[in-house]
Amino acid sequence: MRNRLLRATLAAGLLLLLAACAPEATQDSLDPKGPYADSIMDLFVPVFWVAVGVFVLVEGAIVWIAIRYRHRKGRERMPAQIHGNTRLEIGWTIAPALILAGVMVPTIATIWDLAQGPPPNAINVTVRGFQWWWEFEYPDLHRNYGELDPVRVADVMVIPEDRPVYLSLEAGGGGITGDEAADFDHQVIHSFWIPELAGTQDVVPGRTNTLILQADQPGTYEGQCKEFCGLQHGRMLVRVVALSAEDWERWTVNQRREAVAAGGAAAEGRDLFLGELSGGRGSCTTCHAVGGTDATSEAGPELTHFADPTHECFAGCNWATTDREALEAWLRNPPGRKLGSKMPNYQLNEDEIDALVAYLMSLK
Repeated sequence: MRNRLLRATLAAGLLLLLAACAPEATQDSLDPKGPYADSIMDLFVPVFWVAVGVFVLVEGAIVWIAIRYRHRKGRERMPAQIHGNTRLEIGWTIAPALILAGVMVPTIATIWDLAQGPPPNAINVTVRGFQWWWEFEYPDLHRNYGELDPVRVADVMVIPEDRPVYLSLEAGGGGITGDEAADFDHQVIHSFWIPELAGTQDVVPGRTNTLILQADQPGTYEGQCKEFCGLQHGRMLVRVVALSAEDWERWTVNQRREAVAAGGAAAEGRDLFLGELSGGRGSCTTCHAVGGTDATSEAGPELTHFADPTHECFAGCNWATTDREALEAWLRNPPGRKLGSKMPNYQLNEDEIDALVAYLMSLK
């Protein structure tokens, strides 16, 4: 019986160890790629080893006491008791207090450092958590057409390298509009987390939280929502693309422009997108915006530059934007691809799907 229990315990431990292995882990907070993530790592390492020391000391004492004073045949009397030993009781009261104080001081200092306002050269970004995708608005980057509204993108936040980014985090309406959205906002909490660039911060309905992150070099950094927020919480992913200074300038210039004029099959898709679907099935403009057109709704993801190379993924960053088959499958049946999707199945035929895909692929 003991051997079977030991083997089962070892097998369970091995399975847990194997489950933790990932050859290409991209969400690794132990491999920081920016100064704010570095500061968290600088706090984590010493606190971790303090915790290891306390664990070894306490567990070691428990094991030693269990062995040293275990019951033996012929031994009836209790071991000598130390209750009332003033020196020992003072010692094991003061020692933990000193350890906690040693951990508390650098922890509070780090919290204060990370809670400071934006540095003078910071990029401001408003982050909104919806079910189940993220929106990023750049309040200092205005479009050069229409009402000069701020630039908005979905799923992928683009930032310059080696420059702090100050995030204002808000809860969105879950992709629904009207009174229902107002009620919905007070029900869902998200949590924004890019492990390689910063710690996590809750996105709470009715208030604005802040977070600072920075990438030391160009690259793509992956993250996710870390607070259970509904059926597709596990598929509410996010990416941050950091660009060089030159590429960042080119990106900002392009994002300020309206959507490019569509031709050929893309023009057919544009007309379908901006018009009413046949059979009274609704319109894409009910939820989506495309700059320079009559589509201005903010209920769903902004699509003005859907096919921009930096916009690497869509629908909660679950599928690559360049994956035509995935995009076709999404338009064919959104709830079938992502359970609980706020985008309904419009019963599009294959010709309509081809036209819409051509239009979306032209939005660069």
